[in-house]
Amino acid sequence: MPMKQVEWKYGLGCRMVKQAFVVFLLFGVAVGQIRYSIPEEMRKGSLVGNIAQDLGLDPTRMKKGGARIVSDESGDFIELNLDKGTLVVKDRIDREQLCGQTSPCSLSFELILLNPMQLHSVIVEILDVNDNSPAFKANEIQLEILESALPGTRILQESATDADVGVNALQGYTLTPTGIFNIKTQTSLSGGKYVEVFLNAALDREKEDTLILTLTALDGGNPQKSGSMKITILVLDTNDNVPVFTQSMYKAEVVENAVRGTSVTTVSASDADEGSYGLVSYHFPHLFDEKDEPFTIDEHTGVITVAGDIDYEKNRNYELTIQAKDQGGHMDSTKVIIDVIDVNDNEPVITLTSFSSPVSEDSPSGTTVAIINVKDLDSGINGKVDCSINKNIPFSIQSSLKNYYTLLTDGHLDREKNSEYNITFTAVDKGEPHLASNKTINIKVSDVNDNAPVFAQSSYSASIKENNPAGMSFFSVSARDDDWNQNARISYFLIDSEFNGNPISSYISVNADSGVLHAVRAFDYEQTKSFKVHIKAQDGGSPPLASNTTLQIAVLDENDNAPQVLYPVQTSSSMVAEIVPRSADIGYLVTKVVAVDVDSGQNAWLSYKLQKAADRPLFEVGAQNGEIRTVRQVTDKDAVKQKLTVIVEDNGQPSRSATVTVNVAVADSFPEVLSEFTEFTHDKDYNNNLTFFLLLALIVVSILFIFSVIAIISVKIYRWRQRKLFYKSANNLPVIPYYPTMYSDGTLHHTYNYEMCGTTDSRMTDVKPMRPYSQSTLVSLSRPGTVQRQQKQQQAADADDISPEVRFEYFKY
Repeated sequence: MPMKQVEWKYGLGCRMVKQAFVVFLLFGVAVGQIRYSIPEEMRKGSLVGNIAQDLGLDPTRMKKGGARIVSDESGDFIELNLDKGTLVVKDRIDREQLCGQTSPCSLSFELILLNPMQLHSVIVEILDVNDNSPAFKANEIQLEILESALPGTRILQESATDADVGVNALQGYTLTPTGIFNIKTQTSLSGGKYVEVFLNAALDREKEDTLILTLTALDGGNPQKSGSMKITILVLDTNDNVPVFTQSMYKAEVVENAVRGTSVTTVSASDADEGSYGLVSYHFPHLFDEKDEPFTIDEHTGVITVAGDIDYEKNRNYELTIQAKDQGGHMDSTKVIIDVIDVNDNEPVITLTSFSSPVSEDSPSGTTVAIINVKDLDSGINGKVDCSINKNIPFSIQSSLKNYYTLLTDGHLDREKNSEYNITFTAVDKGEPHLASNKTINIKVSDVNDNAPVFAQSSYSASIKENNPAGMSFFSVSARDDDWNQNARISYFLIDSEFNGNPISSYISVNADSGVLHAVRAFDYEQTKSFKVHIKAQDGGSPPLASNTTLQIAVLDENDNAPQVLYPVQTSSSMVAEIVPRSADIGYLVTKVVAVDVDSGQNAWLSYKLQKAADRPLFEVGAQNGEIRTVRQVTDKDAVKQKLTVIVEDNGQPSRSATVTVNVAVADSFPEVLSEFTEFTHDKDYNNNLTFFLLLALIVVSILFIFSVIAIISVKIYRWRQRKLFYKSANNLPVIPYYPTMYSDGTLHHTYNYEMCGTTDSRMTDVKPMRPYSQSTLVSLSRPGTVQRQQKQQQAADADDISPEVRFEYFKY
């Protein structure tokens, strides 16, 4: 991208032009670099640059994006004005305090924008202003010189310091007065300027034993600044040999963090004089506080040793001035350049500059999560750093800008497997030995509704007793959802369906929160034995997810129905009687009581017993099958007419029962039986006319039979027409109750079961047994002696022995 140049003008006694350069780079996230130049000592609030304009951004974009400066070194000097999108001076900047002699001096920081995330590197170069004067280490020094010193003799080597740099730095020296002494300005290997004071003319102690000189150091600023030092020279008596260093300049190296007392180098000077004038001592030329100096010199041996802390990151080299003096006042000076060797003594420093947590579990791979800054204050290979994160996690790290690393998602996140990650950044430098540092951040994974509720079972079965109260809870279902919070909040619903033509919700309901099922109505086992419902579990996510299960509900029977006697049929208009011949053997089958119970299970298990058995009972009833049999031989004392009351009882709790009366006649002939069942008194006239009445009864019965046949045919025709009307208009039919043909757990054997049907207005005589289940039923139900009794009845009718006023009806089953 082409370089953009921006100019500022400011007044500090002159007009100066500064430049700002904007450079943009592209990385994994939106990244750019911009450079400004400003003078030091600018007032608080002064404009540094319109960064929004230089980046091509709208200030509102920066404000909405939460733009902020991330830096350790610039936070006290530069701040961002979000309203205008400009960088302004936060506090006074002193270049000398900030950078010392380092040039160029700059502040570097990063500008972070979110949504989307952008990272821009900003460098603000601090330009020097001539705000410091040159200064000597001592304001006044005293020198001694022999009067015999020859012109050209160097008596002093001195240097001043100026905190400014460039043109504002130290430029030269002047000496007043001149004549006897003069100066030469020299440049050291490090680029600094120092001055040498030498004798320009012969001295005469007798004329003047003390000379006072003023050495002035000048910089190149505008306006120019200066600093001076007073030199007092004492003229001594003759000593015609001066000390001479073996080298004009010494070079040495010292390892940073060297312990105090470590020897650095040794300087040496010789003096050709003898005696006290030939003894040489070494020292630094200025008065100083030894606590501030990192080195010291032995005045007798010239050995330079470490006397303070040596830190490569603060000073990479030292330039020392050493003077050698003899006892006669002659001296020589030399320079010692000491280079500091870097040691890998600084661990990398990890700084979290941007962090986004939680991270949605459906975030695509490559989503930026965090940006870190890694710095190592060491230099060279000791300052090179490799950064990594822990393994086997769906995250990766990439380098964006220099010393910046971006943490990205690398794979699919699943909150249900890992709801959070502890990510450790490990920075290791390449020094020997390697130094490392760690920083751990916790990243939480936010939930997405990606799991449907799951029932513990794909289908359930439950039971409820019949005649239950409405609203009773009888079962509960539950489902789990691996999601979290609202996405895992489950509600339960009935899936719309019908049973027996009614919506399933009219039978049961389910609590939406707990999954507890309630009966909406009371159930009747005889009408509903079981039914099936479908239940849906739905979570609270958006969009919601759901799953279904099936619940099979069985209605449990209760003993709410009493046994029903099917045979013998009890009517008020006819009398049922069973004939037992007097010659009947023990165990003779008289008849069988047939009963059913519409309940199920043990509620339908029936038992039979006789009510009020006599002292010597003639009959007994089977407790399980209801068969009435003789238990002994018939005697003359046994009454012809026997009335048995049979109690039929089920096995429910509490039990229910029904009774049936069975009339039994103990006789060998019909006249004997009829005589017992006739309630009027026989006289001689009546006996004489018995035949007449029998004949009359036969005639009446025949006439009644003919009319009955005609009536039955009429009824059949009428019912046929009614059925045709039924199919045309089903709504006009009366309700026809249905009596089941089978009893699953009853005691009625299948050979005794009949299909019976009738309308609600049917009379007892209209009930007609339909076809039996087996043709063998009639055979199995026939009793011994039935054919003989029928023959006797026929003979009695032919003999006109039967009274016309007595009608005995015998029903076959």
